[in-house]
Amino acid sequence: MILYDLTCPKEHQFESWFRNSGAVDKLIKAGQVACPVCGSKKVQKAPMAPRISKKSSAREEKRPATRKDGELVAAMQKATEAFAELREAIEKNFDNVGEKFPEEARRIHYGESEQRGIYGNASVEETKDLLDEGIEVFSIPVPRRTDS
Repeated sequence: MILYDLTCPKEHQFESWFRNSGAVDKLIKAGQVACPVCGSKKVQKAPMAPRISKKSSAREEKRPATRKDGELVAAMQKATEAFAELREAIEKNFDNVGEKFPEEARRIHYGESEQRGIYGNASVEETKDLLDEGIEVFSIPVPRRTDS
């Protein structure tokens, strides 16, 4: 696992763990990494200071794995499984309205469409507008499927 500092166009800075150095570029390019503050998927790696060892030895020293490392990996695996279960429950019990989510959420809220659970896509701005209108919506980070 490797920790990267990331930033979005609005200059929000955040950290995220990745399986390896190649995974970060692949996931960013695929739009699977989003800013936790504004939701932008146009993130990039932030400049990071290199970690320089104080010892000058010819052989590379490896930090031994600690109990905390194992706990972090286990917690991340649990979170990934929980998100997968959440996605499965949403897909099973709600109607996917895709890009029409903001429009359909308004119709339901104002009684112009049948009351039911829906899910779909909305930009950060569209989500804010819905919330400002008193329409209850939730933004849930759900990774894209890789099995399709």
